[in-house]
Amino acid sequence: MVSLDLLQSLSLVSPTKIILLVIDGLGGLPRPETGKTELETAKTPNLDRLAASGVCGLSDPVGPGITPGSSPAHMALFGYDPVISNIGRGVLEIVGIDFDLQPGDVVARGNFCAVDKAGLVNDRRAGRIPSEKCVELCRLLDGLVIENVEILVRPVREHRFAVVFRGEGLSSEVSDSDPQQIGAPPKIVSALAIKAARTARIANQFVAQAEVILVGHFPVNMILLRGFSQRPVWPTMGEIYKLTPAAVVSYPMYRGLARLVGMDVLSTGNGIEEEFRTLIQNYKKYDFFFLHIKGADAAGEDGDFDRKVAVIEQVDQAVTGLIRLQPDVIVVTGDHSTPALLHAHSWHPVPVLLSSHWCRPDGVKEFSELACIDGGLGRLPATNIMSLVMAHALKLKKFGA
Repeated sequence: MVSLDLLQSLSLVSPTKIILLVIDGLGGLPRPETGKTELETAKTPNLDRLAASGVCGLSDPVGPGITPGSSPAHMALFGYDPVISNIGRGVLEIVGIDFDLQPGDVVARGNFCAVDKAGLVNDRRAGRIPSEKCVELCRLLDGLVIENVEILVRPVREHRFAVVFRGEGLSSEVSDSDPQQIGAPPKIVSALAIKAARTARIANQFVAQAEVILVGHFPVNMILLRGFSQRPVWPTMGEIYKLTPAAVVSYPMYRGLARLVGMDVLSTGNGIEEEFRTLIQNYKKYDFFFLHIKGADAAGEDGDFDRKVAVIEQVDQAVTGLIRLQPDVIVVTGDHSTPALLHAHSWHPVPVLLSSHWCRPDGVKEFSELACIDGGLGRLPATNIMSLVMAHALKLKKFGA
């Protein structure tokens, strides 16, 4: 990848506009009955139009064969090394809901879940309980004090919450309790460094107390914790790329990620049309937009092939609004693949298209995994996308004499 230091030295302020549209979990696998992926099945005339006038390829978020989480996959799209800048989901969730995170706080992302009589997880999301139920359960857990450490629990959405451990001498170097699979028991939180032994002990006591408190709150009877983390210090996209960036994101975790890299996070509704409308309404104020669509990933994780197709088709219809803006660069891609056949993130490379006034079209006529294999971008690390975006927006000066 091109180093951020080099990009910072080459970047220019210019009036050109960039839109990065991320369809979360975009990549898929062929349905056996048709031999087509979700993207190949969807009717996408507008995305195909962009592909035909642009240049396409496939990207690896972290590296070939590596299945990425959402955070490192997005960091790669923003041009940051996804390994060096990896951070737990806890901080992303809590910053995404505008919580005032203090120095020394340790945060974990939580799931309300269900376990069977044998103590094995049988639903990691407790049926995706309504957000109202999540608020109610968070109130029951909020405010516990264990070993002089205050525990603050805040609802995020549906079954998701964030828990903040606030006190002296805490460390985020502890393991998750979430086994991330059904049929397995919740894990014991363990210290990954000597200094984290107390934090692990407190986390396990919190889980044990939560189990007692949640008795009788069907379908929830347990919690899972993962992504223990503390707020990082990163150079912002404004500092690196000389951009004025904005994020149009409804999902809290991605709002948090956008804030951590220095984007203004714009208020928007939850629907696809509302997100596109928000971008259009704010188009004159910023020169870089990160537009995030979550629904395809959720459908893939639920194994709902047809729903994922429907989300992609809805995005395609909304893309016409972006095309009318005539930005200098439009990039459409995903952070990772989430094939409905796997019900999970996967290691498969992700389709990417780049449309610009100054691109060299490659002959690809449709936006799909199969077509993008032959695209002019080839198969590239996702970390290289941002430097290509900056170049096609005429925002990089020449390197060297």
